[in-house]
Order: sequence, then C-alpha cells, then structure tokens
Amino acid sequence: MDLYLFDFDKTLYAYNFRLRLPEFARLGGESQYHLASTWWAAGYETRAESGEWPTADEYLAEFGRVTGAELTLEQWAHARALAMTRIDGSVDALRRASGLGTVSLLSNNPSVFAAALPLIAPDVCAIVGENRLISADLGVRKPDPLVYRLALERYGADAADTFFTDDNAENVAGAAAVGIHAHLFTTPELLDAAITTFSERHQ
Repeated sequence: MDLYLFDFDKTLYAYNFRLRLPEFARLGGESQYHLASTWWAAGYETRAESGEWPTADEYLAEFGRVTGAELTLEQWAHARALAMTRIDGSVDALRRASGLGTVSLLSNNPSVFAAALPLIAPDVCAIVGENRLISADLGVRKPDPLVYRLALERYGADAADTFFTDDNAENVAGAAAVGIHAHLFTTPELLDAAITTFSERHQ
C-alpha cells in the first residue's frame, strides 16, 4: 500500500509565528522580546524539536524555567491556534490521500505540539488517527535523511511507494535523496494534481 506523508505547518495549516508570541507574552507575564530572545533565538525550540524534552510536561517545565513564563498545555494550544489558519484544499487533499493509501504527518515540532494537536487541528487528527510522526518523538529533524528512513520503517513502506509534501525545499530535497516521491507544496491545487500523478503512476 502507498504511503502519503504530509508536513503540517504551511502545508495543511498556514502558520505565522508572530501571531502567537503576543498571546504567549500575555499568558506568561513576560515581554515578547524576552520570550523570543531567551527561548527561540537561544536555540531551545530547535533542541525541543530534536527531542531534548520528550514530553509536553517536560517541554512546558523547561520553557517556564528558561523564560519565566509558566503555561499549561491548554494555554499553549490556545496561543498556537491563534497563529494557524486551515488550508481547506490541503486538508481535502489529505482526506483524499487517506482513501488511496496510508496517510501520516511528518512534522518538525516539539513534544508539546504532538500533545496539543487534537486541540488545535482535530480535523487533521480525524483523518490521520495516530499516524503523527513528530520530530521530537523521532529524535531528529527534517531534512536529515534519517527522518525519512524512520518514517518508512515505521510504516513498512518502500521509498518508491511513498509520497511526501512539504513547503520547505530543503525538506523536499531530503526526502527525494532517499528515493521518496517528493512534492514542494505551493498550492492545494498543485498538491492534489501531484497526488493524482503519484497514485496513477502504474496505470
């Protein structure tokens, strides 16, 4: 059976980091500059995406220790959702792919994102079920080739029978390097056409 791997941010949902930072600041009682400089600019988020704090509780505890802003999972999810807008055509393409093979997310994100996903994107969760490969869980981020090999291993799929889409050209190149059919996401219409081409490749 074919495997369809979808990125999340800027592929299934539009995402603007700057829209969540003010809410993090309001909820946590710290300035936007303080949060951005002590956590994101200092590299903590990248470390979190690589699996350094493997549970949501550990992530939120470290976030609070470093920044002074103590957030609950529900508060984090609320702020994250403010920065997201559903791309209807992309979610429709995900749903169509689910009828053609196995679908899964493959996203660079921290553990707290994985825990919050049912709260911020229940529509996507309804389609993929438990098939959510998050870099924090895998311990490695795209575009490292190991990410794609782990995804193939997880689902017992061959690269030649796997489709991957992402808005980041480096991530797409990383997937293509291991033999996966990789599509650079630009519009839902082109994504849908690429899925059709892939699904009909043997006809």
